[in-house]
Amino acid sequence: MRTPAPTTITMNNNNKRNRFYPKSDFFDSLPDDLLISILSKLASSASSPSHFINALITCKRFNHLGRHSLVLSKASQRTLGISAKNWSESAHRFLKQCVDAGNVEACYILGMIRFYCLQNRGSGASLMAKAAISSHAPALYSLAVIQFNGSGGSKNDKDLRAGVALCARAAFLGHIDALRELGHCLQDGYGVCQNIMEGRRFLVQANARELAAVLSSPSSAASRSWVTCNPQAIHRTAVGSSSECPLLSDFGCNVPAPEAHPASRFMAEWFALRGGAPGPGLRLCSHVGCGRPETRRHEFRRCSVCGIVNYCSRACQALDWKLQHKAECAPLEIWPENDGDDGEVDGEGGILNENEDEDVVGES
Repeated sequence: MRTPAPTTITMNNNNKRNRFYPKSDFFDSLPDDLLISILSKLASSASSPSHFINALITCKRFNHLGRHSLVLSKASQRTLGISAKNWSESAHRFLKQCVDAGNVEACYILGMIRFYCLQNRGSGASLMAKAAISSHAPALYSLAVIQFNGSGGSKNDKDLRAGVALCARAAFLGHIDALRELGHCLQDGYGVCQNIMEGRRFLVQANARELAAVLSSPSSAASRSWVTCNPQAIHRTAVGSSSECPLLSDFGCNVPAPEAHPASRFMAEWFALRGGAPGPGLRLCSHVGCGRPETRRHEFRRCSVCGIVNYCSRACQALDWKLQHKAECAPLEIWPENDGDDGEVDGEGGILNENEDEDVVGES
């Protein structure tokens, strides 16, 4: 009787082992609900769109489940913060999928992009209105700015009362720029009955909320060196010498500049890639954290002292005044061409209203 070769015995043993211990893929055995929950957490906490997309391209199952409406509805500002240089049809489609999933932040971001960058005014305004209905404060404020300026239409399309109403709703939700805008409207009697004391109260409240936001941010927990009680020393600091800006000069504090919203960053980058202007004769808001362009010539007001900078709103003017323009503003003997500007902003935070000959002081 012949003895089998050792290789044959080994092969037979392997076949028996595979028969009793079948190979299994534990990933495939995980339920979809668990993976959707994990991907939803990732969508809400990713630091950039690439971090979320890189997870989706790991495997076909992640790619499929990552497009689930529950996952897309949880996508945060950072996850949706697409760069203008990476804008493409697929990026547009991704934002649209998030909108269809009920993501309010995506409604606002895509609405701003369509209204200001793609010049699809109707669709953009509708998306922002959809976000505003869900009490999205930035969308409410942006619609207020559109109403104040008559953006996308003519000068006669301005609706100051509607702008004030939208601004008041955003301010009630704690939007800092809306608080500033509403404070200036009340001080100036712009679209609402003038109430200087109530306007001042809103401006102080905006500063207080800004300070609270900085104090509660994780990045500022390690250092409080920007807090000071010497406003005169702050104003002597050269603009651009550090990342800190005297936004709270009313309180004698020096705080970091607020982080721009992804929609504002997208617009600023979009027009920078196209020569820094939204079109012939059109201007961008001079506040670096805004990014809004004019939709018609002379839509924005400009500084009545230097005649160089211009702003989409009183809030942007007040912020830019404290951030940098206070150190740069200087009277010019010859102004740039104005050609029927809608209004002017004075060098101390006031605005020269249409068809009026005197400045309305509204320092923030």
